[in-house]
Amino acid sequence: MPAEAASPKPVLLAVEGITKHFSGVTALSDVSLDIRPGEILGLLGENGAGKSTLLKILSGVMPPSSGHIIFDGADYQPSSPQDAKRLGIVTIYQELSLIPTLTVAENIFIGRAPVGPLGLVSWRRMEAASRDIIARVGLSIDPMTPVSALSVAEQQLVEIARALSLKSRLIIMDEPTSALTETEVQRLLSIMDRLRKDKVAIMFVTHRLEEASAICDRMTVLRDGRLAGHLNREGGPIALPRIIEKMVGRAASELYARPAQRAVAGDVVLSVRGLRTVRDPEAPHAIVLDGVDIDLKAGEILGVAGLVGSGRTELARAIFGADRIAAGTITLDGKPIAPASPADAIALGIGLVPEDRKHQAIFAALGILPNFSVASLGSFSNGFGFMAERRERDALAGFRKMLSIRMASAEQAIEGLSGGNQQKVILARWLARDPKVLIVDEPTRGVDVGAKTEVHQILVQLAARGIAVMMISSELPEVLAVSDRIVTMRRGRITGQMPGVEANEERLMELMALDRKETP
Repeated sequence: MPAEAASPKPVLLAVEGITKHFSGVTALSDVSLDIRPGEILGLLGENGAGKSTLLKILSGVMPPSSGHIIFDGADYQPSSPQDAKRLGIVTIYQELSLIPTLTVAENIFIGRAPVGPLGLVSWRRMEAASRDIIARVGLSIDPMTPVSALSVAEQQLVEIARALSLKSRLIIMDEPTSALTETEVQRLLSIMDRLRKDKVAIMFVTHRLEEASAICDRMTVLRDGRLAGHLNREGGPIALPRIIEKMVGRAASELYARPAQRAVAGDVVLSVRGLRTVRDPEAPHAIVLDGVDIDLKAGEILGVAGLVGSGRTELARAIFGADRIAAGTITLDGKPIAPASPADAIALGIGLVPEDRKHQAIFAALGILPNFSVASLGSFSNGFGFMAERRERDALAGFRKMLSIRMASAEQAIEGLSGGNQQKVILARWLARDPKVLIVDEPTRGVDVGAKTEVHQILVQLAARGIAVMMISSELPEVLAVSDRIVTMRRGRITGQMPGVEANEERLMELMALDRKETP
């Protein structure tokens, strides 16, 4: 728990009246905040609130249009991320920047390896220095281990170790817990608390409000590019309802409200029996499926709950033809299928919204229009090998209205959209194909609390149209709110199954975390 300060500490970073314009659009307007040594400041807000823009300014990626920043008593105007690091501010982004083929030590000292008298890299000094640094973050591994052999949580700690090696005064963490298990999250929060005691300032950007409430000394909340307010810890954790209402302007009880009326499930569309996979040498940490049986019905949302490493994503990839199946059967509308690739699955009427949106779902540098139509090029062609652009644009316009996609134009680069709007474009991509089965893996990861509700409503609407929806999520309130039926997984096996109305968090967590099995 954060310790109460005996006396006010001097301000390390002061952001004063920062404004940023992009081609006539105001991304930030008159935003001010400050952070002190040994303090954890939460930076919260919905996607599109301006958090990413502020992070880029602090990280030296771009300058502000107006306003000024003071760091350690001096004007702060970094010309590049490298300049920001030199001055003492390091940003650890949600998408880790480590190089998998290099060792832990090489990643920590990349670009600044210690050298000996002859100008050659001193591997002994690098290894010794790395060992000392990773010990500070509680990592007990050989510094010469390739990063590719580490878990996501361990890689996160290597990023923090690299920041410490740069003698950072302020570490900005952008969604550091998004891919971690609950145990790993608690370990990371403990490391953050240890850094706080070492007088390192931390700016914690997260959508996981419980974690922010538990660890932050203060919070700054942005909304629509403006400062919505500051929240202070007053003798205990900052209450979640206060945070949510400051972020979205409505009560927390609305976020995971279960719709009163739901479509009645129809016949079984997809049936999986005895599904087994083999370990991929290129992905040694992937979970092997071990005899998975599930049924998915038309007009139903089947929630798949499990901790990270339970095999949820591997199940989705196997059904979608992305991973090789060693044994078992899959039937679609009563007919056996064996998709050998995603292209086969798509042709059969199966769609997948993957967990890793940035690397597996969007083409970041391309516009919204090609990102929308990429799975339906045949439907939008004129028969002569050319795109029927008017038909393509009309279809996008229809889904833009249906899904309330907030975008400037079809030509806008998709990377410029918030996470929630990117996710809506991906959902529109599959709706354009009118799939029989749609698998959504972590549909609201990296999506702000307001957009979560919109995504949930879209999934319910898809089920009402007769689409069989499989939703994989780490957030149990989300699983409980959206699912008609829920299955739990652990270590590549199904451990439980129950109607959504009969489930609760305690029962699901028990099935997800313990070696036991329960059936309806």
